[in-house]
Amino acid sequence: MTDRCLADWLQLIEARHPCEIELGLDRVSEVWQRYTSGQPQNTQVRTPKIITVAGTNGKGSCIASMQAVLLEHGYSVGTFTSPHFLVYNERICLSGVPASDQMIVSAFECIETLRDRIPLTYFEFNTLAALIIFSRNDLHVLLLEVGLGGRLDAINIVDSDVAVLTSVDLDHQQWLGETRAEIAREKLGIARCGRPLIIGEQDYPEGFEQLVSDSKACPLWLGRDFTYSEQHTTFAVALATAAHTDNLTTVEDLNAEGLLPINKAVALQALVSAGCALDANKCRSALSAVTLTGRQQKVLYKGVSIILDVAHNPAAAGVLAEHLALQKGRKIAVASVLEDKDWASMVALLGPVVDRWEIAELTGISRAANGQSLLKLLYNSGVQAVLNNSIEQAFSNALSQAGDEDTIVVFGSFYTVAAVLDLIVTEVSGE
Repeated sequence: MTDRCLADWLQLIEARHPCEIELGLDRVSEVWQRYTSGQPQNTQVRTPKIITVAGTNGKGSCIASMQAVLLEHGYSVGTFTSPHFLVYNERICLSGVPASDQMIVSAFECIETLRDRIPLTYFEFNTLAALIIFSRNDLHVLLLEVGLGGRLDAINIVDSDVAVLTSVDLDHQQWLGETRAEIAREKLGIARCGRPLIIGEQDYPEGFEQLVSDSKACPLWLGRDFTYSEQHTTFAVALATAAHTDNLTTVEDLNAEGLLPINKAVALQALVSAGCALDANKCRSALSAVTLTGRQQKVLYKGVSIILDVAHNPAAAGVLAEHLALQKGRKIAVASVLEDKDWASMVALLGPVVDRWEIAELTGISRAANGQSLLKLLYNSGVQAVLNNSIEQAFSNALSQAGDEDTIVVFGSFYTVAAVLDLIVTEVSGE
């Protein structure tokens, strides 16, 4: 086999498949079956518990919270998330540490041998690589993030012990359906008959409860079976436990700052439902420090307060707007989105709290929204905006205008945040 480095492999698998997104389980299932059927039995010390997380928003925060709690308790954890910000390795982590290039290349080589002539998308390669790496390590728990939807997402080739649905809102309609009910049906495809299904969504679309019933899973509803309550900077969680277990039922004085309390509450319920033995003090310690890149991440750069947030749909934009309204000084937005995003609704939500917009078309991204179209909508909305040649230039212009009391908020896409984050990290490291 050709001796390729990780960068070569990533370029190859990205260019090889004509479609960036092609939902369906047949191709990836066949390759995974070939892999598992060729493995000797009982090679692992233990069979890891698997928790799969779907949702329009909150998936990454939920997984980050679960990982932090598990590591605080001494569990070994495999996490699969997407996309990455700076390096591909971020997608596959072993107990919080990104997989090495060698691990990933070895998995890619294995996939290439097994797939024969089966075409695989970039994300399908990613998914199989993660599962192969996890199978080669002795892990207590696997945390798997759904890439798109749920029912036909590649990660759904494995049966999870616990399924989590964080939220249901409009996004990726061309693949998942035009209504929240249709989107919910796709996301609920990760649920398994007779196994726990943790539901963080509280504003159900019409017919949602019937969809949950049809899944034949064992649902635990936030607000019914488990709850959380906020008090200024802290919150408390009351958890549902199985009748035959002696597990954690309440955790108080949890830090409400950073990641949203609702996602931390869902994370704790998922872990308890997976049978993880938890200690209240260790949960408190883990969740007080947990952060996640690009989720209302605060950075001080050249004396200016920066907020990095991957908000890329109206629901996430609404949450971001609420947070920005609490900040002092002017707010300067550095933003861009992909062409399938509801830019108009995002602008309507954030327009009242943003004083100036510095925008740019995402370069080198086939699905990037047209820069002039973004500017036109802002202009017609009556807000002050400038179209730049790049996100980096937009950020530079925002910095030149920001005072000590002002805040620059970077949002709209993982690509937008990644461009600014890369600029900051590169300059700070002196490279």
